[in-house]
Amino acid sequence: MKAVRVHAFGGPEQLVLDELDEPRIRPSELLIQIRAAGVNPVDTYVRTGTHFVKPSLPYIPGFDGAGIVLDAGADVQRISAGDRVYVVGAMHGTYAQRVICAPEHVYRLPDSFTFAQGAAIGIPYTTAYRAVAQIGRVRSGEWVLVHGASGAVGLAAVQIARAAGALVIGTASTPSGQQLIASQGVDAVFEHEGPAFEEGVRDVTEGRGVGLIVEMLANQNLGRDLSLLARNGRVVVVGSRGPVEINPRELMTREAAAHGVFFFGIPPDELRAIQENLAQAFAAGSARPIVGNEFCLADAARAHEHVLSAGTHGKVVLSLPT
Repeated sequence: MKAVRVHAFGGPEQLVLDELDEPRIRPSELLIQIRAAGVNPVDTYVRTGTHFVKPSLPYIPGFDGAGIVLDAGADVQRISAGDRVYVVGAMHGTYAQRVICAPEHVYRLPDSFTFAQGAAIGIPYTTAYRAVAQIGRVRSGEWVLVHGASGAVGLAAVQIARAAGALVIGTASTPSGQQLIASQGVDAVFEHEGPAFEEGVRDVTEGRGVGLIVEMLANQNLGRDLSLLARNGRVVVVGSRGPVEINPRELMTREAAAHGVFFFGIPPDELRAIQENLAQAFAAGSARPIVGNEFCLADAARAHEHVLSAGTHGKVVLSLPT
């Protein structure tokens, strides 16, 4: 089978297309034919060798994917051969034609979703639900700011917050990104930077500030985020690429709180609960993945460059040959 592997930590050029032996499952495992693999920023951090997750070399990247179950071990009860599924974490990375998965990381893909959309569920929707509902405790009628809403996690957070009855503000760095956010039915859209953004948030909230901020780039925005919070507001940090200086008085005077989300630290029971809630949202039509750029497996290096570029919209996906 074909798979992309990293033989040495470093830049995108370390992503090499290899030919590997077919994997064999044990009775407690599933064999999935991957039709689409999700590309996340965290994949690029792991590839450099600087992330908390540091696999043994060589390794196959990828945590998200979607495809068809080729074989189910004798001990597997919930999933059967032939099922269309999506993957939330895999024992071996998803940048491969076939992967072995534990059943707790595999969920049925809605019939109306493409495999590319299925590859957009794992990390983005799990992280967004964790941030908005479980940690952020979103409330109906409150203002929610998704700072960096045109990417995969941001769009998922917008959909989840709207489904909860929140009033949603989204930001993006480009006009096309702002148009994409607006298409999701948000209540206000702003460009990331400048005083117009802060004034706009204060204007639409009538000076009260926002109850919840979902932050994708805390190293640039967290200090300013705190000044936009309402009393008892919450910031949930989803992403950061470095340190940041804040004024704790912004938290103190509002009796506000700042939280972090770490996908790889979600307990198994809470991960399962998230997927169950997402299944209901998908069935109701209140959440639906948006795929941005698709690359072939051999172009994984270009996909890694693209996922970190400014103005990336929706989910970046690798399409795999059958």
